[in-house]
Amino acid sequence: MISPSDIAAIPLDDWINVVVREWLVPNFRPFFRAMQLPVSAVLGWLDAFFNFVPMLVFTAVLGLVADRTAGRGVAIFTLVALVFIDLIGLWPETMTTLSMIVTSVFFCTAIGIPVGILAARSDRLWTVVRPILDIMQTIPSFVYLVPIVMLFGVGMVPGIIATTIFALPPIIRLTNLGIRNVRADLIEAAEAFGSTPWQMLRDVQFPMALRTIMAGLNQSLMLSLSMVVIAALIGAGGLGLTVYTGLGRLDVGGATAGGIGIVLLAIILDRITQGLGERRSVATTSLAGTLAGFFRPRGAPVGEPRKAN
Repeated sequence: MISPSDIAAIPLDDWINVVVREWLVPNFRPFFRAMQLPVSAVLGWLDAFFNFVPMLVFTAVLGLVADRTAGRGVAIFTLVALVFIDLIGLWPETMTTLSMIVTSVFFCTAIGIPVGILAARSDRLWTVVRPILDIMQTIPSFVYLVPIVMLFGVGMVPGIIATTIFALPPIIRLTNLGIRNVRADLIEAAEAFGSTPWQMLRDVQFPMALRTIMAGLNQSLMLSLSMVVIAALIGAGGLGLTVYTGLGRLDVGGATAGGIGIVLLAIILDRITQGLGERRSVATTSLAGTLAGFFRPRGAPVGEPRKAN
């Protein structure tokens, strides 16, 4: 039976190769190299810092942070997990992985939160951004590596760029959602007191949406951790390289040790960021009640909408 491809096949792969190799890379090579400079600077500084700090000092500080944000149980788990990672000989690789994750989350935050705020204020912009985010979230993670290698080469910096692109959609979506879901009576209260758009964003919308934004940050962090492992295929280091090397050499023990280190690091970072979001939500809830009180009729129960005059 004759199929359409037997009559007229579309050489899509050839077209893409021509566009990328003969037009995109030669004409935009300086731009792609310039994009790597800030990523390389932040990654190099963090990697040097994390590997410079003594293991016991770093463990104590992170345990204290976990205790203040997520509770004593998470703090004890953090101390035990980090000591265990050091005992199995994966401390340098863990610090490299952590520096890659922090770098990726830093750029995700710097890009994602402003884009999410702008999308929340403009339905037209959100209409444009939404399908782009859909594409970014549905493309398999391995597919990201193909254009990244062609445009940026191999190494840790291209791996961070791929990780940042992969982990960017959640923080944009949840920032947009959090800003849009701020209660209308709070917006009215801010407008009644003469707030400018910037003041309203800074003092009302952003604090009210902070818990949702922190959830987006948490998801971006977890996606960064998963993509950092895959980025080892294009030369990124850390625990991902340990897993990849172990699989390539059929070293089940080494690959398993690297995987355990990734799991422990993921649990620590997840609990700390969740704890930060929960603590911030307490302050924003009290602020919401204060602002809503201005528009509540005297003697009306909490939550009753203000009657129109």
